[in-house]
Amino acid sequence: MPAEILVLYYSHHGAVKQMAQLVARGIEQVSGATARLRTVPRVSPVTQAIAPAVPDSGAPYVELADLTACAGLALGSPTRFGNMAAPLKAFWDSTSELWLKGVLEGKPATVFTSTSTLHGGQETTLISMMLPLLHHGMLIVGVPYTQPELTSTKSGGTPYGTSHTAGPASDQPLTEHEKKLCIAQGRRLARIALKLA
Repeated sequence: MPAEILVLYYSHHGAVKQMAQLVARGIEQVSGATARLRTVPRVSPVTQAIAPAVPDSGAPYVELADLTACAGLALGSPTRFGNMAAPLKAFWDSTSELWLKGVLEGKPATVFTSTSTLHGGQETTLISMMLPLLHHGMLIVGVPYTQPELTSTKSGGTPYGTSHTAGPASDQPLTEHEKKLCIAQGRRLARIALKLA
C-alpha cells in the first residue's frame, strides 16, 4: 500500500493551489508514494455562516482523518501580514484531539507560500506554518541548497520552503524556478516519509 502524503493548502487567488498541485506532482514521482490534495473553507466574518460540506470545485475540505492517515504533510498558505491565512490557522486550532494523542508525532512536514511582493513576509509565513507542526511533534523538511534553483532564482524560493511572488495584483505566474522547487520539495518529502515509514 503506497504511503499517502497529505497536501493541505488554502488559496485565495490560485497561486498556492497551483503550488500544491506541483508539490503533489513531485510526491507522485516517487515510487510508493501518493498525494492527497485537501483544502480548508474560508473563514466568514458572519458568526453563524456554515460552509458547504463539499466545495463546489477543487480539492475536498480536509478532515482530521486525513491527518491521521497521512505519512507526511505539505502545508501551503498565502501570506497574510507575514503569517499564515486565517482559514488554515482556524483548522490547526481544531486539531487538539490529535495533539493529545500524538497522532502526527514523527511524521515529516514541509511548507510553501505565495506573497504579493518579494519582501512580503515569505519567511515569516513559512515559519508561522511550522509552529503548529512542531507542537504536534512533526519533523520539518526544508529545501536544501543542493537544489540548484534555490541559489539561481530571482523570484521565490527559500530553504524554509518554496515560495512564489505573485505581484500586487496576484497575476504573476509561477516562474520555472518556482515550479521546479515545488516539484523537488514534494519529491523530497515523499522520499523522507517513505524512509521514516
